[in-house]
Amino acid sequence: MRFRTILIVAAASSMLATPALAHRQWLLPSTTTVSGTNEYVTVDAAVSNDLFYPDHVAMDPSQVSVWAPDGTEAKIENPSKGRYRGTFDVAINKPGTWKIGMQRTSIGGTFKVGAEEWRVGGRGRPMGPPSAGAPSAGAPAGGPGGPGGPGGGQPPRMVATVADIPANATDIKLSETSSTYAVYVSADAPTKLATTGKGLEFDPITHPDALVSDEEAQFRFLIDGKPAAGVKVVLIPGGKKYREAEDAQELTTGADGLLRVKWPVAGFYWLSASAEDNKPSDKRAAIRRMAFTSTLEVVAP
Repeated sequence: MRFRTILIVAAASSMLATPALAHRQWLLPSTTTVSGTNEYVTVDAAVSNDLFYPDHVAMDPSQVSVWAPDGTEAKIENPSKGRYRGTFDVAINKPGTWKIGMQRTSIGGTFKVGAEEWRVGGRGRPMGPPSAGAPSAGAPAGGPGGPGGPGGGQPPRMVATVADIPANATDIKLSETSSTYAVYVSADAPTKLATTGKGLEFDPITHPDALVSDEEAQFRFLIDGKPAAGVKVVLIPGGKKYREAEDAQELTTGADGLLRVKWPVAGFYWLSASAEDNKPSDKRAAIRRMAFTSTLEVVAP
């Protein structure tokens, strides 16, 4: 499975499970179930204030990957990026459950060289690794526009990766972040979702393409292949533009990693799950933050 780095301003924040966020990243398929293997699904992709209503910025379809039911990677077709919404098609030409989405793993944080703080990763242009003789924050910083000089406000110094942290760095504070956004589309009979045994994963008892508004759904979450207790999950129905309240459900998995969900109405829902522990895959990091997000379709009985 290929992992693609997602460099969207809102990507990290939009995948955290909290209903208070101003902007959320989402994928919206035209349907999650089709009959036969000669069908197409069109997917909208955006970041917006109200879920599934594009009003902020488009997502670039090139950031999205597609996996066929047998695990092989497929392609998006007819990609287009407008002002507020990206869109693309997926040819559903094999039976079973397809996965459409994005996966991202990164390490970020801060460190110091002398008294000067540097950042690892994030937005902005990397400045290259600091030298052992890099000036401290209290030293002269050069001409106008530098820290402490006329017209200050220079962006924080940063390096691109942890490999650029120099040997003389101190006060290193790093965290590992992994996030997945997945939409599932099934042709004919749904098939079991594959898991890898790594990080936070969605391992549902009720298939995500078999959700009915008057039936309880059971979703299981795993961390490193084991049932994950205490995972925070938020479920929000689309259509906020046409109602006053967010109508978010804030839920937590039990000791068995299970979550039991009741759907107040039929329609598309945005699911966001998050967890945190001290077991990063990179030992230089102290914390691991994990997120899983999906768009689910709930049909009327």
